[in-house]
Amino acid sequence: MPANTAPIFPLVAETSWVSGPAANAATPGVTANTTFDLTSGTIYGPIITGGTNGTRVDFIKSRALGTNVATVVRIWINNGSATTTAANNALYIERTISATTVSQTAEQPDIMIPLSISIPSGYRIYATFGTAVAAGFHLTAVGGDY
Repeated sequence: MPANTAPIFPLVAETSWVSGPAANAATPGVTANTTFDLTSGTIYGPIITGGTNGTRVDFIKSRALGTNVATVVRIWINNGSATTTAANNALYIERTISATTVSQTAEQPDIMIPLSISIPSGYRIYATFGTAVAAGFHLTAVGGDY
């Protein structure tokens, strides 16, 4: 017999963001991290952390803060434990971000990274960038707490 026969929906909207690594959230995402297990290097976030009853994460929006070379943003799910242990981290999705040029007459492109996942209480979402960039990126997570 199924444990839950009725759909559930988020109760409280959740929007959080990060522009820099956990040690300095005011610094935009500019540093490369080429690891594929999240155990070292510059890690941005947590962008969002699972609430008491879990959290639905619909998407993350990446916004360029000026002129940057092309890179890849990697989105990681962490089980709430130390990122220095590879078994605690899973690379969930990657998205290429094209080079950007700052302009006063043309908008910077937003990159929408669809997640459509629910994370348990205490789980965290982090990000890394594949190459170093000049101006950096701002990452915003949108979803809701159950």
